[in-house]
Amino acid sequence: MPMFHAGNRDIQTMFGSAALADRLVERLRHSEFTDDDKAFIESLEFFFLATCAPDGQPDCSFKGGAPGFVRIIAPDLLVWPDYDGNGMFKSLGNIVTHSAVGLLFIRMGDKPKRLRVNGHAAVSFDDPLIGQFPGAQGIVRFAPADIFPNCPRYIPDPAAAKPSPYVPQKDQPLVEPGWKDNAAWKDLVPPRKA
Repeated sequence: MPMFHAGNRDIQTMFGSAALADRLVERLRHSEFTDDDKAFIESLEFFFLATCAPDGQPDCSFKGGAPGFVRIIAPDLLVWPDYDGNGMFKSLGNIVTHSAVGLLFIRMGDKPKRLRVNGHAAVSFDDPLIGQFPGAQGIVRFAPADIFPNCPRYIPDPAAAKPSPYVPQKDQPLVEPGWKDNAAWKDLVPPRKA
């Protein structure tokens, strides 16, 4: 399945970034978890989960736990426990009826990082892994289709009570991220539109 649809392409064309988008996908996108992905994901205490109801209504939720509550148990399989919540089962109900989901993993602080992962999930309430997660009432098994890092430049540093240095400030010059100078795509970075 292609990474971009007509809506993406129309806006990429408007901003002159289609070639850059293609290069980023060519160089960074992968469909199986790497050792670096595993180390990053399993170090986190939370992630965001995007699901979709059968009628197309989107839903986004926060999922949290101790580091390691999300586990990559094979290059093509990630799991996480479902813990007791408010009883609405918005995310799980959506997964049961529409398996396509998006995961967003973020590390805040002085070394921010962001990883987007899209694929398909399934819910099990009698999964053999449940016993490995104290307090779990079910397990979500997730198969990735698209794994790709995302520019972390607007992620704040809450511990230091500092915004990202890349957040535009009135009457201040814009700060460009270092990745734009990377030889792998520097020639494709379009000029910033004011």
